[in-house]
Amino acid sequence: MTAPTSTVQRVRRPRPLRWVILALAIVVAAVMLAPLLLLVLNAFKTGADYSAHGPLAWPTAFTLDSFTSYLQRVDYPRALVNSIVISGSVAVLAAGISLLSAYAIGIGKVRGSTALLAVFLLATMLPQEALIYPLFYGAQATGTFNTVWSVIIVFTVLQAAFGTYLLASVISTLPPGLLEAAALDGAGRWRILWSVVFPLMRPTLSVLMVFFFVWTWNEFYIPLILLSDQSVQTVPIALATLQGQNSIDITALNAGSLLSLLPTLVFFIIFQRTLSRGVTVGSIK
Repeated sequence: MTAPTSTVQRVRRPRPLRWVILALAIVVAAVMLAPLLLLVLNAFKTGADYSAHGPLAWPTAFTLDSFTSYLQRVDYPRALVNSIVISGSVAVLAAGISLLSAYAIGIGKVRGSTALLAVFLLATMLPQEALIYPLFYGAQATGTFNTVWSVIIVFTVLQAAFGTYLLASVISTLPPGLLEAAALDGAGRWRILWSVVFPLMRPTLSVLMVFFFVWTWNEFYIPLILLSDQSVQTVPIALATLQGQNSIDITALNAGSLLSLLPTLVFFIIFQRTLSRGVTVGSIK
């Protein structure tokens, strides 16, 4: 016995608009991946191949000479460790400070909280060139110049300013009844923070830590001034040392750029679920 025609679900044919959107998405993805593809191709070329055929040609032979040249000129393992230590420390410290200060502003009912958040927002908008002189003399006065701590302290404060502004806005939207119920159960401010607020903010904090890590990893100007010693330089600074005054080894520069990019790609792949979960939870709230 067949079902009535009205109850039979008809298979929907793809609409032309969907195909257009899909084609546009493919074009945009190709445009975004094109620089990365050129970087990979030129990293595996020889200098003579690059000079003869240019940057857009397919390599005549894939070789690791550019990577060998880069590793001979730059102490990449040391720079990699320095970048990981600095970026990881800033991510953890800035997220922790952001949570504490945002909790005090968003729930503690601090007077002038709006003006205070405006100051934090303004701090994130200041150009680094305006800060470099006081930061340089401050690092010399405190004895942290040419140490990783000078950069860790600076970027912890700068990233925490943005984190405080963001988390305070989120914490202020938490249901007051939830916090009042915890207080009626005898929970103090610290207990409310770690047992109520922190679990709710964990996805957002995870996303902040990922962005703090990547942002700090890519910083160049302030570490270039505060870390003049080669033993404490980060990966972006070590990469800049390949650019001579009169000549540049393009293939070695591409190989170094690829090696500099790989840690952040691995980091994003590892924490991809954390980013997706944090964005999803934030949208549901």
